[in-house]
Amino acid sequence: MSAIPRKALIAISSYNEPFYPDGTKTGLFYTEALHPYQALVKAGFEVDLASETGTYGIDEHSTEKQFLSDEDEKIYHDANHKFNVLLNKHLHKASDLDAKQYGLFFASAGHASLYDYPHARGLQSIAEDIYKRGGIVSAVCHGPAILPGIKENGKSIINGKTVTGFTTEGEVVLDILEKIKKDKVPTIEEGAAAVGATYVAPPTPFADFNKTDGRVVTGANPASAYSTAEAAIAAFDKA
Repeated sequence: MSAIPRKALIAISSYNEPFYPDGTKTGLFYTEALHPYQALVKAGFEVDLASETGTYGIDEHSTEKQFLSDEDEKIYHDANHKFNVLLNKHLHKASDLDAKQYGLFFASAGHASLYDYPHARGLQSIAEDIYKRGGIVSAVCHGPAILPGIKENGKSIINGKTVTGFTTEGEVVLDILEKIKKDKVPTIEEGAAAVGATYVAPPTPFADFNKTDGRVVTGANPASAYSTAEAAIAAFDKA
């Protein structure tokens, strides 16, 4: 169907500031963009990457061995890998893109998303256009921070829908909830509730878990990035 091209946009957070108790920065959680990219390419999608500003920084904890499989680590250190070339040489600024080129929107994450996605009107407007044309809007972990601002007929597209995302319990486990509250940024659960969405948690904060409700697909954490993209692809094929 020409209205919804088999082309995906992966949104990347542009926020890259000190965040963690040890002073390291948050930014893009690497595998939360890499794994969706891999799933989308495997399913025959053309894929672009974009941030609100056309810039990004890495979440410094996301490239630790505990978060990377051997394959992930190999890719991370390969500057010529197609994903890294897209990320580091061809990252688009949202406002420079033509939304009508895309049929699927996927918001990758990192705690950074809590800080810039709620105000990222360029990315939000692309997602709105995709959704209006019958495409898919998806997000993983802290990526659902963008969803309250994606609107249709004046209301968030998640109003009345069931979504998941990183749990408040997980923020406590990571010793980060106090920082989030101090900075006055809503958690994923708070953001969903504020626009009339129902939040469902994974069985445990870091279990692979995703939720599809119509053309909105959400995932809970880094472990869910690949399966959430697969669920988004399934929703696209159904649409």
